[in-house]
Amino acid sequence: MWATGILKRPKISSAQLLAILPLAIVHTMGNLFTNMSLGKVAVSFTHTIKAMEPFFSVLLSAMFLGELPTPWVVLSLLPIVGGVALASISEASFNWAGFLSAMASNVTFQSRNVLSKKLMLKKEASLDNINLFSIITVMSFFLLAPVTLLTEGVKVTPTYLQSAGLNLQQVYTRSLIAAFCFHAYQQVSYMILARVSPVTHSVGNCVKRVVVIVTSVLFFKTPVSPINSIGTAIALAGVFLYSQLKRLQPKPKTA
Repeated sequence: MWATGILKRPKISSAQLLAILPLAIVHTMGNLFTNMSLGKVAVSFTHTIKAMEPFFSVLLSAMFLGELPTPWVVLSLLPIVGGVALASISEASFNWAGFLSAMASNVTFQSRNVLSKKLMLKKEASLDNINLFSIITVMSFFLLAPVTLLTEGVKVTPTYLQSAGLNLQQVYTRSLIAAFCFHAYQQVSYMILARVSPVTHSVGNCVKRVVVIVTSVLFFKTPVSPINSIGTAIALAGVFLYSQLKRLQPKPKTA
């Protein structure tokens, strides 16, 4: 978009790049942890765990933005945490590596959202939200490329993929489509983040998660026990309650 002129390339200082670097680091880690979890447990379970995003968003918003929740908002987090716990103890694909990876992705992604919001609020260092996300993505590429080459090496080359019996065209086509969809989703996510609080943003993510959970269960034919279903439902109901109470929370007065 910068090369074609669709998006005006920003003039950015070295100080701003240093301020954005932590966002790129947590963004990279968040994506890594999510994919680690998806590789260890069922897709539906990963996204059930990630329904705890509002819990971490409230905690981090209070720490970094000074946004203190009301007691009712705090209480609404209990069914979210309890529902995830109930779903976890009855999950057939449960293992600690997958569980902890998904929890770590919650922390890193919500850190990114809160820190991004904090950066957007600084008028002297403000950036267009799409440009901010673009810079984070470019930085993440340079952070992750050496790690990929070090850990995967020749495994990403066409020769190796063909020797493993994989359809080269299918792998590359699906990877390209997945990359395009994921980038588009995250870019829209950043556009929304510029207009709402990090907490409201995380609630919107949880609504998206309902669709992901239901779709993945149907598509992958994931076995789901009654207790697991109840736990997921309780967590998602908690997210809905939380979003309603958050709307009623009075906005802080500006000086």
